[in-house]
Amino acid sequence: MQQLTRLVGVSALALSSALAMTASASDTSLEARKRWHQAIYQGYQSLETEAEDFSQAASTYCSDPTPDARQAVEQDWLAAFLAWQQVRFVDFGPVEHNNLSWQFQFWPDPKNIVARKAGYLLKSDDQIDKDLIKASGVAVQGFPMTEYLLFDEPLNSGANALPTAKTCRLLTAVAHHIETNSEQLSHQWRSLRDHYLANDQYRDSTIRAGMAALEILEERRLAQPMGLRGTGKRSAYAADAWRSGTSLRTIEATIRGLKQHFLPGLSVLLTEAEQSQLARQIAAQFDEVLDNFPTLHRPIDALLSDDKAFAELQGLYMDVSQLATLVNDQAASTLGVVRGFNSSDGD
Repeated sequence: MQQLTRLVGVSALALSSALAMTASASDTSLEARKRWHQAIYQGYQSLETEAEDFSQAASTYCSDPTPDARQAVEQDWLAAFLAWQQVRFVDFGPVEHNNLSWQFQFWPDPKNIVARKAGYLLKSDDQIDKDLIKASGVAVQGFPMTEYLLFDEPLNSGANALPTAKTCRLLTAVAHHIETNSEQLSHQWRSLRDHYLANDQYRDSTIRAGMAALEILEERRLAQPMGLRGTGKRSAYAADAWRSGTSLRTIEATIRGLKQHFLPGLSVLLTEAEQSQLARQIAAQFDEVLDNFPTLHRPIDALLSDDKAFAELQGLYMDVSQLATLVNDQAASTLGVVRGFNSSDGD
């Protein structure tokens, strides 16, 4: 009888310990999700603010196209685009609705659809307004289209160069569309808070989003233009934002966004899993990647065409690869997260 009592006591103690561990893990997951939701919301608010400034600057420029106004609209375009890069890794939730992420950035674009769509709209007799932009598809609706209008050299040396009236109407209509989508995204993410915090599935969804962003950054945004993947030839046209010469600025913004909006929650989970050393390694590797800037704030074609400069780009690539290994292999394995399909990787 004493032995039975002892066995029951041991079983009860084991069950109690297991329940305590489960409760602790659940509390930690909730804390991570609280940090993620707030950080991402701040990122979306920044995007909303910068997009509003860009839309206003586009309208001001087209109303009074002075050199100063042109410089202002280009600077505000870049600020808004970099704000998008900081939250670009979030591939679930409101940004999935109506292909919103693709509306912000249609990329990759190997067939140069953005330029072809712009050419069609500028030659057509259609009235360019918000309804036409809504109906014209994702290649028209986002930052790559406004980048094309502002920075494409053949366009801006031809008959449709800004501030031509129809080109200005297209610029202001798309900028307004970006502004509207940014407001919608920020509002809907805030409204998602209770559901996000109540559902532990968002733990893995958020981790996978960070993993996918690093994979896309390593394989598509760096390796492919560098000729390390695909054709094996260096090509600036395989990078995003090559027209504005800001491909490397966007990469820096993505890394900063992951550090600010993704790393804090990940570190909470790793620390709870008794992997605080790994959490410190990942934080240090984020800094290692960012140490490549601002030296690499140059157009990517200049980095690809000069071997000395290309060596600097290789250094960045190796740092990003190491970061991806730490997060996508070591951290993911520790937390039991398996890389899933990502609809934003261009496949």
